[in-house]
Amino acid sequence: MFNNKEKKPYGLIASFKNITEACDAAEKVRDAGFKRWDFFAPLPIHNIHEIMGLKRSKVSVITLFGGITGFCTGMSIVYYMNAYDYPLIVGGKPFFSPIFPFPVFYELTILLASFGAFFGMFLTNLLPRHNHPVFNHEPFSKASDDGFFIAIECRDPLFDKSKTETLLRDLGGTEITLLDH
Repeated sequence: MFNNKEKKPYGLIASFKNITEACDAAEKVRDAGFKRWDFFAPLPIHNIHEIMGLKRSKVSVITLFGGITGFCTGMSIVYYMNAYDYPLIVGGKPFFSPIFPFPVFYELTILLASFGAFFGMFLTNLLPRHNHPVFNHEPFSKASDDGFFIAIECRDPLFDKSKTETLLRDLGGTEITLLDH
């Protein structure tokens, strides 16, 4: 009746003593060709995306699209209202001018750009995610204080449990553990 497949583990996680050792290990993991892995640290590391070899985020494009949509929507609303819906000639000004309704399209531009940034972060980060397999690793609680971790997923095409474990150990990783989903 039920398919009793063996659950595939999430991957391997290793802890590192300090930021220098962890960043050096991250460069070597990247150079080894791994694509599905993550770096955890208790502080922001400003060049970590370069160290990990990550591409530029798509959030800025989503934000730009939201801003352009807001601008066009604001201009369309003002044009429709002034030229078709309720055209009034007041003081000889034209039915449509982008100068007077500036607050309308400016505010819509900012509003939809901020919505684009907010929802773009949710989409690109696959949020909300209420639990992650690394949370079940007891030493991972140090990641918010003084711990540095690298986790390599089993879904990575180069993942081989013994070879990956050896690589992490050679890079200075300690407490190397196989994580379950």
